[in-house]
Amino acid sequence: MEDMAKKLADWIREQVSGAGCEGVVLGLSGGLDSAVVAILCKRAFPDNVLAVLMPCHSDSADMEDAALVARQFDIPTATVNLDGVFDSLLEAIPDSNYDPATSRLAEANLKPRLRMTTLYYYSNRLRYLVVGTGNRSEIAIGYSTKYGDAGADILPLGNLLKRQVRELAGHLGVPRGIIEKPPSAGLWEGQTDEGEMGLTYEELDRYLATGEATEDVRKKVDAMARASAHKRATPPIPPF
Repeated sequence: MEDMAKKLADWIREQVSGAGCEGVVLGLSGGLDSAVVAILCKRAFPDNVLAVLMPCHSDSADMEDAALVARQFDIPTATVNLDGVFDSLLEAIPDSNYDPATSRLAEANLKPRLRMTTLYYYSNRLRYLVVGTGNRSEIAIGYSTKYGDAGADILPLGNLLKRQVRELAGHLGVPRGIIEKPPSAGLWEGQTDEGEMGLTYEELDRYLATGEATEDVRKKVDAMARASAHKRATPPIPPF
């Protein structure tokens, strides 16, 4: 695991240098993936890293976990409360006759998109690259918000399954409570990754790593991969 951590920190440093930038900025959510990315970024750039806490009607426990990681690993932070921005944007959008069934997801996806906008503000001001926290498991099935948490310059965990990220977190010293709590994007109260996906990370990782799965899991993962292919591609351009 130490060899993996060193290689990832070196890779982050190389990507930043190749882009002519000076450091890295990331969102610190209080979850497992962002904690691992924050620690790797601190290793890569001890003096040029910024972790941004961006509560948006968030669970206070998540913000406490994010602050805990920042303190434990001496990672500089900025806090931007997006509650008011989120509320104002919803008020500004005309109340049209849309299908009410789509409202929860549409509103929830505003949160990661506001966070992406905030990170790129810091990126522009500091000449830093935005570091994303997506892992291989999530990328494979499109479990991300397009132009939200999927909006980043580099994805250090992009080739690691969720279980590998968890193993790396244990090696790096991420607090046990963060490693063991149910993964959640914090989109709404009680929301969890596995509940929303309809399968466990264990099932997903096993299928991605070995091709072995129940028929139900296989169909579900394949369908999610097909439906989210647009998230892993650049926007289509006409061939004429």
